[in-house]
Amino acid sequence: MKPSTGDEQAQSAADAVARRSYGKLVAFLASRTQDVAAAEDALSEAFAAALSEWPRNGCPANPEGWLLTVARRKMIDVFRGQNRRQLVSVEIQSIADVLATAPTDTEIPDDRLAMMFACAHPALDPAIRAPMILQAVLGLDAARIASSFLTSPAAMGKRLVRAKVKIRQTAIPFRVPGHDELPARLDVVLQAIYAAFSEGWTDPGGADAVRRDLAEEAIYLARLVSELLPNEPEALGLLALLLHAESRRKARRSLNGDFIPLAQQDPSLWNADQIEEAESLLHRASTLGVIGRFQLEAAIQSAHADRCRTGKPNWAFIIQLYDGLFALSQSPVVAINRAVAIAEIHGASAGLDVLSSLEADSRLAQYQPYWAARAELLARTGAFAQARHAYEIAIGLERDEAVRRFLDARRSALPA
Repeated sequence: MKPSTGDEQAQSAADAVARRSYGKLVAFLASRTQDVAAAEDALSEAFAAALSEWPRNGCPANPEGWLLTVARRKMIDVFRGQNRRQLVSVEIQSIADVLATAPTDTEIPDDRLAMMFACAHPALDPAIRAPMILQAVLGLDAARIASSFLTSPAAMGKRLVRAKVKIRQTAIPFRVPGHDELPARLDVVLQAIYAAFSEGWTDPGGADAVRRDLAEEAIYLARLVSELLPNEPEALGLLALLLHAESRRKARRSLNGDFIPLAQQDPSLWNADQIEEAESLLHRASTLGVIGRFQLEAAIQSAHADRCRTGKPNWAFIIQLYDGLFALSQSPVVAINRAVAIAEIHGASAGLDVLSSLEADSRLAQYQPYWAARAELLARTGAFAQARHAYEIAIGLERDEAVRRFLDARRSALPA
């Protein structure tokens, strides 16, 4: 049966609120109960109720407040139901009182930053902190998170459930930590924001509204952290990195939807305001005397942008930045990019030597950029059969249809 116009409007309104306010509403409820899972469940039921009632009665003037009202009632019912065989305890009554007085007709407090730091608490398994932030604050499901952390959806789902139980049982506080606790937990928060942006970045054309909003949400959260912690250079560096990447979104696809690599993009399509802000943030970070991963990554993006705009080669400087980044991270992903930069100065064979040193890392067998870089460098050396094989693997691993077409065209252009 085709959905009615009212159903479609209700679905559209609910989707819009979900994209805009999911994390904000979960954070508000969870910060007052220490129960992330209950907050998520209550909000899920509230969205279901909206899809049932809004088509009949129309969308409310304040859909966010409506959802919060329904969700808090459901949470109160759950807490009371858990204690239905005895008198309501003081603790449960206190929670009910807090939820009952939550604002619905005024602006709802934004507790997302406090929630992110709660998810980064040292009491939680280090490997689950960033995934917790992605799910609780941004609403990603276990399957999407699992793909970013190289694990199965089932295993990720179980770990997320255990982490939420841990938060409730140990009453982890929802607050921004003090100065002495901040550095260790800030890194987890920044990594989670970067992972969220990366997920949204996989829709470069902006056709997928959910992913586009995810990238925008990540930039918002990065801005929130940098405003709250203006003297934390890595927070500034992350925001600069995201803005540099986002500034080129419109140039990454042709009018026909074809992928355009950075070197072939039209710089006039880049967002000059975002680039200017990113450069200002990088300058501020550089005055604070501490160099970190996100500052270096943002500096690399800045150097690439400068080369494309001016036409002046700066590969030696880019290699220096990659050297520093690799020294900090020991990441094979960084090593791949460094190999490509080395090839620009010392030739494709030198770049291939660097890539060959990474072959023992089994993770690269399923990493598309490794095979794409290898194919390109092999082609430059004249090893066309090997290059063709590497392109075939890269194409098989790539999910983006436009990038697959680009790689296939590169493969087809190889001499027989």
